[in-house]
Amino acid sequence: MLSVFRNVECTSNDNGASATQPVEGNPPVENMLRLTGAGSDEPANVSTIEASDSTFSDGSDLHEGKYFNTKKDLKRKLSDIAMKGNFEFRTRKSNRSLWVIECIDPNCNWRLRASKIVPESTKFVIRKYVGVHSCSLLNGNANHRQATYVVIGEQVAPQYVGVEKGPGPKGVQTFARTELGAQISYYKSWRGRKHAHTLIRGSPEQSFHVLPSYFHMLEKLNPGTVTRIEVNGERRFKYLFLAFGVAIRGFRYMRKVVGIDGTFLKGQYRGVLLVATAQDGNGQCYPLAWGIVDSENEDAWTWFLTQLKEIIGDTDELALISNRAPSIKKAISTVFEKAHHGACA
Repeated sequence: MLSVFRNVECTSNDNGASATQPVEGNPPVENMLRLTGAGSDEPANVSTIEASDSTFSDGSDLHEGKYFNTKKDLKRKLSDIAMKGNFEFRTRKSNRSLWVIECIDPNCNWRLRASKIVPESTKFVIRKYVGVHSCSLLNGNANHRQATYVVIGEQVAPQYVGVEKGPGPKGVQTFARTELGAQISYYKSWRGRKHAHTLIRGSPEQSFHVLPSYFHMLEKLNPGTVTRIEVNGERRFKYLFLAFGVAIRGFRYMRKVVGIDGTFLKGQYRGVLLVATAQDGNGQCYPLAWGIVDSENEDAWTWFLTQLKEIIGDTDELALISNRAPSIKKAISTVFEKAHHGACA
């Protein structure tokens, strides 16, 4: 409650007594406060000070006649204004061509009405707008209804640009509390973080969709690069193989020992990352080829090793090293007839 005094200055008169004066541009303090439960000659108790009915602006640049490209853009703008202005709104009517909202306080005058410019357009224009609240700021709710995971994700997304990880869910919670004034659950912060990743890096579905174009550019800009994409009967992604041309050309100078292994992927669609590495003259790892398959089974390993055989050949000077998984052993014996196979302990 002491925050109501932030617009008041104390000055001294000629007798040395302090007097309360309003800051320039702010209303007099007597219009901001109402003292209850005490006589006029009794000192005021802070606990008896209540906020009087007053008005305040939402602090936005909105006005009647302002255009937005889509209804989604308008909703995003209003959610941002509401969180930063510490007020909430509810929807009175909403359809494809109309959006009417009002302050959550039924006695407040704040409201907005927007509709499409013309029925065939996606652009929305503000038809009516009352941007001054007649409710109290003290009615603010920490668990803000406009603080959805989509809004949180859009606000925190810049922190994931150009970095490897960015804030975790707890970091997103801190961001929402300090920057937006909203208390959000761990689950909402996790969804907001995921949405931010999608905005910056795209969704897994988008990545799969552009994979053929990506491989085409790799082959065009890196001569000798070998790429393969295998799909199932429904034309859905099944396997992937990639070996850069520079790595293929350099293999002739490496020791003819290739290690193969796989590790689980933790993305939305799971899968297994397969890798083939050689060793250079300094004993350092030399990445040779990568593959993504559904799991470490015999069919997947057979397909991967078949692609690998095309770039390194099959001679009795070659040795393949792997773990003791039966699927790898069977696949090597099927694909490489001349190469030797060794299993690590």
